[in-house]
Amino acid sequence: MKKISQAKIIENVAKLCQDANYYLGNDVLKALKDSIIKEKSEVGKNILKQIIENAKIAATEKMPICQDTGFVVAFIEIGNKVQIEGDLKQAINQGVKKGYKKGFLRNSIVKSPIDRINTGDNTPAIIHTNLVKGNQLKIIIAPKGGGSENMSKTKMLNPAQGIKGIKKFVLDTIEQAGPNPCPPLVIGIGLGGTFEKVALLSKKALLRDINQNHHDEKIANLENKLLKKINETGIGPQGLGKTVTALGVNIEKYPCHIASLPVAVNINCHAHRHKEVIL
Repeated sequence: MKKISQAKIIENVAKLCQDANYYLGNDVLKALKDSIIKEKSEVGKNILKQIIENAKIAATEKMPICQDTGFVVAFIEIGNKVQIEGDLKQAINQGVKKGYKKGFLRNSIVKSPIDRINTGDNTPAIIHTNLVKGNQLKIIIAPKGGGSENMSKTKMLNPAQGIKGIKKFVLDTIEQAGPNPCPPLVIGIGLGGTFEKVALLSKKALLRDINQNHHDEKIANLENKLLKKINETGIGPQGLGKTVTALGVNIEKYPCHIASLPVAVNINCHAHRHKEVIL
């Protein structure tokens, strides 16, 4: 049995919170650079160049990529041969508190949706845990900005609506979002499961490299078709028109009820933040 201390988890979560906010992923940087060639608008090209320059400054100066440093979402995989010494939930929240304070990151969480009083330390985090085989603890920290999250949607389609219905819902969601989620976007889509499962699938889809299609050929084909259609909407970089509205579309699927076709669209802006560590 492998033992992992609460202190070790706190230190690693704190670092992940800072790294996720300072360093844009290589997959996104590559997609942004490739998009400059694809973008037909000179204004759009300049916006993409400025986004890349912003990412360079953030990494060099260890400053947030975006002023909205997000609601921390933690995905935890716990090996069945791992023993955590202490309280895992407490350790993650302590790590978030430490990382945001030490990294001078904005506190964006309120205690209640009604009275709106800030918690003052960006906790609590949203924590998803999964038990797996092995002697490792995997921690993924994905800060999620409010602007893009607000544009995300879930819908229970009729199975008869099929792929046509899925495409329409996704495109309607992106068109209604317009410039609000700060395009170019990375879009996570969940298919199947239940009302709550499909939303989680769409968020987990955002963790995959945007240059890596789904292993299922039919799903990969749908990802490519949706990306093409989204970039034909004309919303463009920062919503100012033309070519590059999205950098990537990732889909995750799960079995569902014979009477259901759940679909969820979780939108991310170009500040597509997630970092991980294996202990």
